[in-house]
Amino acid sequence: MKNFRIAVIVSFLFLADYSAAQPGVLPISKFGGTPNSDITQAFIKAWAQACASPTPTKILISAGIYKLTGIDVRGPCKAPIGVQVEGTIQAPSDINLVQKGSDQWVRFQYINSLTLSGKGVFDGQGALVWKKGGAAWSKGSSTSTKISMNLGFNFVNNSIIRDITSKDSKFFHINVLGCNNITFDGVTITAPAMSPNTDGIHLGRSTDVKILNTNIATGDDCVSLGDGSRKVIVQNVNCGPGHGISVGSLGKYTTEDHVEGLLVKNCTLKETDNGVRIKTWPSSPGTITITDMHFEDITMINVLNPVIIDQEYCPWNQCSKQTPSKIKISKVSFKNIHGTSKTPEGVILVCSSGVPCDGVELNNIDLTFNGAPAKAKCSNVKPIVIGKAPACQA
Repeated sequence: MKNFRIAVIVSFLFLADYSAAQPGVLPISKFGGTPNSDITQAFIKAWAQACASPTPTKILISAGIYKLTGIDVRGPCKAPIGVQVEGTIQAPSDINLVQKGSDQWVRFQYINSLTLSGKGVFDGQGALVWKKGGAAWSKGSSTSTKISMNLGFNFVNNSIIRDITSKDSKFFHINVLGCNNITFDGVTITAPAMSPNTDGIHLGRSTDVKILNTNIATGDDCVSLGDGSRKVIVQNVNCGPGHGISVGSLGKYTTEDHVEGLLVKNCTLKETDNGVRIKTWPSSPGTITITDMHFEDITMINVLNPVIIDQEYCPWNQCSKQTPSKIKISKVSFKNIHGTSKTPEGVILVCSSGVPCDGVELNNIDLTFNGAPAKAKCSNVKPIVIGKAPACQA
């Protein structure tokens, strides 16, 4: 009996210690946040308490539909902090009702050890903006400075975003700036193919970013790497509709930083305007380098430009192509890429005549157009060909 009592006491102490080690949970309802209401102030109050806690704390938004005009929450926090969303959070459809002065509807900044998780949905309700098309972003437009992205992560380190959904953003879905060691796992991003400028996940000035097991269907790039992106892994991602997985566009500004270290692996692109792409502006002052880019084990399903390097990127004739791009591209490999192309040229490598591409490898590229092998168009590059790959034509 004595041994039994000792065992019970030890077990009780273990459970007490285990329980104490679990993050505290703060239901949004505790702060007045209830379904079918605006939870902006409730979230701000919950964040203030969670961020000040010396022990790990999680804000819980349970099932239901909630309104949110916009939040900009910041650290540093005293301990790891979590936000678990199980409901649907809706932005105002009218851009004039979104929190003023913010280009991101939900923004997290200057935080270490953030976990954003749950099966919930961030619904940007972007349809009214999309109807205006390019006019909404045109110079001098009264609306262009008010259009917000769904989610922004600025200077957030050692963090994970898991399982959430971003839906119908007015602008980019997720923007990542100045982050280090941040992972997106099991995320869903969705918007119609006709929704302009709704990039899925855009990275800038960030290091050690992982985008894993994610489904992206949108109206622009599924994943895009801006300047200063380093050590990025994109793995097990389904993309489509959209504009593909892109590095760039780069070279437009002298303030840009180098891009290096990308692995895109085990991804499927379906009915996209591009597959895997590197794009730089001609006639622009930027002189950075793009290096150590690797795309492998990719399936293309009816993709317009499956494999493309475009150093003459100039949409809507916004620039002149008279002066070649000054961006140097090197150490790029395309390996084990197969599927179907919408165009006869499944591989397009248009490099700069000023700084030709170096170390570009085509390794086992098996793409077809209408049942026949797709062709390759190349300029200012002499790719290393390994195994099966289309021969370059000028």
